[in-house]
Amino acid sequence: MINAKDICKSFSDKQVLSGIDLDIKPGMIFGLLGPSGAGKTTLIKIITGQTGFDSGEVSVFGKSVKDLTGDDKKQIGIMMDDHGVYDRLSVADNLKIFCDIYGIPYSGIGKALEEVGLSDSAKKPAAKLSKGMLARLKLARVFMVSPKILFLDEPTSGLDPMTMKYIHRLILDRKDSGCTVFLTTHNMEEAAVLCDDVALLNEGKIVDRGAPSEICRRYNHQKKINIHLKTGEEISFPHGAESAEKISSLIAQGKVETIHSSEPTLETVFIELTGRKLEAEEEIRYA
Repeated sequence: MINAKDICKSFSDKQVLSGIDLDIKPGMIFGLLGPSGAGKTTLIKIITGQTGFDSGEVSVFGKSVKDLTGDDKKQIGIMMDDHGVYDRLSVADNLKIFCDIYGIPYSGIGKALEEVGLSDSAKKPAAKLSKGMLARLKLARVFMVSPKILFLDEPTSGLDPMTMKYIHRLILDRKDSGCTVFLTTHNMEEAAVLCDDVALLNEGKIVDRGAPSEICRRYNHQKKINIHLKTGEEISFPHGAESAEKISSLIAQGKVETIHSSEPTLETVFIELTGRKLEAEEEIRYA
């Protein structure tokens, strides 16, 4: 569905992307993970034809991105943080403008608003929407074209946990309908919940790639089982058959409160690989 080979991109003397290779299959949720300034937004703009690149090859739907037709582009939905809405217009009127641009009927507006839970806010000015409602309006806008590929650039950034879960459900529903989703985020918990495959991007380079659980197992150096006893004591055992009898005895005696294996999170893996945290940072965004 999406293929990129050896993509490089620079702005002035700053190299933003270096040797990016991607092969994203139909119907999957792919996550591009990294802190702000890592090059995530720039890569989306290259793949969707919004900006050029210095070298390499990019294809979407089996075509070079440079050869995509208007009909091809109508099958691509893009939700980006810098694609704003018209504050003075109502929710419905914002969608009408989008319909006019894409040449699609207004009849789909009601369904799109219902899908994202904004039916009761159709007449409300966009300026009066909360941040979570604005995010849902942007999703409604891209859903209206029934995209085969959906690009979501930090779709839940700054949202409360309940709104985040709501948007996660919308994204998973799109996957279930056969849509391919390209997601960028610095939220590793979000990636673990949503993504079938992830790439860790740092300073314009992919430092590792795979299923979230696969990456975490790959960097599980400790391989221990951590047990929290009801007394408050913490005990660690080697991950192996030799510990089974001891652990079984503690469980039989009713002493165990929780048991956890020692696999790292995606964030701890990223820190190990790069020495950088994944929270949004105050960096220049080359996009």
